[in-house]
Amino acid sequence: MPRMNQTPWKKSRTFGDIHGGRCRRRMTDNIFKRLHSLSKPGPQDELPFLIEENPSHDFYFPISAHEALEVLHGVSGSQLGGITHIWMRRDKRSSTPSANLPLAEFICGSGVRVIVLYPWRRDLTLPLGASKPNQKLLRPFESLNAEVFELDHQWFARFTESAIRQYCIQYLLLQMFAYHIDWYNRHWSKANRKQAEDFANQYAVRWGLDAVEILNNIDPT
Repeated sequence: MPRMNQTPWKKSRTFGDIHGGRCRRRMTDNIFKRLHSLSKPGPQDELPFLIEENPSHDFYFPISAHEALEVLHGVSGSQLGGITHIWMRRDKRSSTPSANLPLAEFICGSGVRVIVLYPWRRDLTLPLGASKPNQKLLRPFESLNAEVFELDHQWFARFTESAIRQYCIQYLLLQMFAYHIDWYNRHWSKANRKQAEDFANQYAVRWGLDAVEILNNIDPT
């Protein structure tokens, strides 16, 4: 556990376990400690809290927290009850290509269950790293007709606006929500991390098209 003796501000932060972490290279998953500033909700609070931060000018959120909530309501029923926050979280991204930053995470701990979605580049591209992506990584991109190309020794996927919204719902939001469901059925450990990832992938496949249809029918007003 990181030492927390630098400043009083650091001491006031709370810990949470993060599972998932859909990353730009392999969408790999991990369980690790990380600081967060979210307080445990009270018994009278209406959940989940919707938090939308302003990203930097080169980035944006393809879906809103309200749209994410409506989609989860449509596919989950009563299972949504344990989610405490949907957090559209600003981070320290820049225009420099990076394949190592997460696009989504699920935080579980300190009395919270949080789905975190991070912003995308406004040029609608997704950095994939210096190595040519393998077929496993390319499969969801191909299903969304994303263009995969190399530029200055870096690989990218270029999406349309609608394709990014679908990717955020089907391959990020639903998979992070699946970790929430899986937590109650089988508490995570190093021994069952692979099973948790498999369940998240299967859940996204099962409900992905339904979720996208719900997204497309949401009234933008």
